[in-house]
Amino acid sequence: MSNINKQALRERYSPKSVPKCHICGEEMTIQRISASRITYGCTGATYDDIGCHYAEGRSIADDHYEQSRVTVVDVSDPDVLALLDELEHYKSREERVTKLVLDNSTSWDVLYEKLEAAEKRIAEQREYYEGVIADGSKRIAELEAREVSVSEIRKNKFIEKTEDELDGDHYTICKNG
Repeated sequence: MSNINKQALRERYSPKSVPKCHICGEEMTIQRISASRITYGCTGATYDDIGCHYAEGRSIADDHYEQSRVTVVDVSDPDVLALLDELEHYKSREERVTKLVLDNSTSWDVLYEKLEAAEKRIAEQREYYEGVIADGSKRIAELEAREVSVSEIRKNKFIEKTEDELDGDHYTICKNG
C-alpha cells in the first residue's frame, strides 16, 4: 500500500462537530440538511424542561442569525473509518507477529550456538577417549605379548605360595610390598 496519511483520512471522513458561532461563541444548531450539506445557524435559543427560550433582544430570524449561518459539507463515511480501524488492527498484529518471529529467531540463534558448542565438546571428548582407548589397547597388547615365568613372579614376590604349593594354573598374585 502506498504511503498515505491515515490521520488526514480519519479527520476528513470523521463526522464534524457542531461549530461554534463566530460572533458570540455559542454552539450553533442545525437549520437545514440537504444531502451532504448541513447549514448551521446561531438562534440564541436555549432549551430546558419548560421549552425554548431566546436570549434578550434575540428572535428566531434576526441579523445575528443571518450573519452566523454557515454551511458545512459533511463527507463523513463510517465505512472508511471502519477500514482505517481494521488497517490499524492488522498493522499492530503484523508488528506483534514480526516481534515474535524476531524473538524466536534470536532464541534459535542462541540454541544453535549452544548446539555447536556441545558438538565441539563431544568431538574433543571423543578424540581424547579414542586416544585413551588406543593407549589402553597398546598396553594390553604389550602385556599379552609378554611371557612371565613362575620363578620370575616369585622372585618379584608377586606370589604368596611356593612352586610346590602351586596347583596347576591357579595361583594367587599379590601386590609387591
